[in-house]
Formats: sequence, C-alpha cells, structure tokens
Amino acid sequence: MKSISLIMLLLFSLAAAAQKMEGEITYDRVFHWTRVYSRLSYMSQEEKDRLKLTWGNDDESKQEMTMIFNDKQSYYSYPKVDELSEGGYSWRKGEFKIYRDYENSKMTDIIEMLGKTYIVEDSIQAPNWKVMNKIKEVAGYMCMMAVTEDTIKNQKITAWFADNIPVSGGPQMYGGLPGMILELDVNDGDIVTTAKEVKLRPVTGEELALPKKLKGKKINAAKYVELTSNHIKDSIKAHRNPYYAIPY
Repeated sequence: MKSISLIMLLLFSLAAAAQKMEGEITYDRVFHWTRVYSRLSYMSQEEKDRLKLTWGNDDESKQEMTMIFNDKQSYYSYPKVDELSEGGYSWRKGEFKIYRDYENSKMTDIIEMLGKTYIVEDSIQAPNWKVMNKIKEVAGYMCMMAVTEDTIKNQKITAWFADNIPVSGGPQMYGGLPGMILELDVNDGDIVTTAKEVKLRPVTGEELALPKKLKGKKINAAKYVELTSNHIKDSIKAHRNPYYAIPY
C-alpha cells in the first residue's frame, strides 16, 4: 500500500506541473573497468585477479555528458568541446547523439559503432521499468528509484528519476519514466551516470534540432538490437571485449 501511495503521489504531482520545464543537465559518467572486465565470461579467475592487482583502486574513467531538454524534446551527447584534462587538447569521440521527440513519440539516435555510423529511427522504445519504494537526492532533486534489465547486454539497470522535472528522458538511451532520470547505474556500480548540475534556462529550437544532413546508414531499433546482440555473441566467442565498438 505504501508503494502504491508513493506512485499515486508521483502521478498527481506530474499532473499538477503546468509550468514549462526546460534547461540543461550536466552528467558525469564513471566507468570502473575492473568491474566491467570481471563480468566477461571467457576470462579466467587468474586473469581477473591480475587485472585487480594491476589497476588497484585506480580503475576509474570519467566522461562528461550533456542533456538539453524541454517538455517536448531532448538532446543528449558529449559536450561541444571535449578536452583532455592533462593538456587541454581536444580529441574526437565517436558519434553519439541521442534525440527524443516526446510529442510525436519519435527517437533518432546517431551512433558510431562497429566502425560505421548508424542513424536509428523509430518510435521511442521504453524499458519495462519497475518503480521501487526508495528515494534519494541527486543534484538537489528528490528522486525515486526504478529498475529494469537489459537482456541483450545482460545488465541490471537502476535509475533515479525526478518527478518535478516532468520530462520522460534520461542519459544514454534510457527514458520512459514519469520524470527525468538524474542517475543511471549499470550492474550496481560498473558504470554510473550522475547529474552534477541541473540548470533551468530557456532552450532554443536550434539546440534541439536534428542536423540538416544526416550521414550514416538508416536502421530501425530492432536492427540496432540485432547488430548489438550479434556483436556481443561473436566477441565473447572470440575472447574479445565486446564493449569497445558499441555504446556501453
């Protein structure tokens, strides 16, 4: 009963949110590579132990990401200028631009994987979320917990979403909850994407618009899942890390 009451309160608060919500969210996406590698089935326990000794507690890799949104659309990608902390040199990353049109339930993902750029166009694909009776604060917002599973990558996904940002978006390719996802946890800490700043500000149509010319091979969501699934299976069979060439 308590869980139902929390969900009802959440839905009522969303229905009451009449003001236009728009702005920019800055996320930190943190990888713990020894945890990621330890889940690879082809690695022996000796190899996993050796990795832990080699990396120690210094296995963390961090990447900043940006979400621009309003109540109808969102755009998620790397910051416009991506710099190395050591010397300030800019460096190129693979294409990773996630567009959502909530008004028309349309997704457009521009993703570089397996050495090619794909344009994934389809209706918005929402995971089968289960909302839990847990709350915590993220970036100054009280968030509710939801869980799902990525059966293709064999990952447990935990999201923390803010109902007072009534936009059904989130980092990476996740969304579909009654509020913006401000933290996304893969496999209990392997990879954690956390909002470090939520800046409410006017957003222009240009910031959310798709590029005028889309370069890449157009596929639908089912084909993207098929490509990803086949790559993971082939890589595991060949004793290669499957997550180098695809978004993880």
